[in-house]
Amino acid sequence: MVEPISSHSILRIEDLHAHYGKIHVLQGVNLEIPAGGAVALLGRNGVGKSTTLRSALHLMPRSRGRIYFNGEDITALKPERLAGLGIGYVPQGRGIFPLLSVMDNLTLGLRSKPDPNILDEVFTRFPRLKERLSQKGGTLSGGEQQMLAIGRCLMMSPRLLILDEPTEGIMPILVADIRRTIQSINQSGVSVLLVEQNVKTALKICHQTYIMEKGSIAFEGASADLRKQPETIHRYLGLSLDAA
Repeated sequence: MVEPISSHSILRIEDLHAHYGKIHVLQGVNLEIPAGGAVALLGRNGVGKSTTLRSALHLMPRSRGRIYFNGEDITALKPERLAGLGIGYVPQGRGIFPLLSVMDNLTLGLRSKPDPNILDEVFTRFPRLKERLSQKGGTLSGGEQQMLAIGRCLMMSPRLLILDEPTEGIMPILVADIRRTIQSINQSGVSVLLVEQNVKTALKICHQTYIMEKGSIAFEGASADLRKQPETIHRYLGLSLDAA
């Protein structure tokens, strides 16, 4: 019997399975994002983190499982419908269009002219983007491209922001900027689901943490508690926070 969906849950992934050919990549993933919360999904390379996101968002086939957003079953909805519901997704590698200008990247996908108030909010969060409006996306630095990818999602006024490795390949000084921005976005009321290799960054941003191992969830708990469990971090992630 399926449990009732919590009225406080904005996203719930239930018994998610996926295959690459005969390889059973996801083996019954269950996780939940509270409304207004920030949740990290951690794990070693290849355990299925990005696959979980892509399967949940219908960007790759699922073998089994249900996806609920704000209490409604969205399992069968196509990806293009999800942004209209309030789900923003920043993929690994950022997914910007390198030959389009910063402004064109920001407004791509909007059905009408950009709301000047939302545009101002994006520029307040990312003043570098305002300085580079006519510049092609492909000429930006890695950190600036990540800002552009997040800014493009914010143009849709999302209720949930899903980020896959937002600090990958970015200079440390910009990692701190992006971390603070994600925290600020979350504090404004936008829920966050974060896949991140930088464990320290993830635990600073997120209140709750899931750890994946071999295609399923091996640990679930409060980030503050996980910080006090170095043996758990070492067991599942192969590192210590001091060295992370």
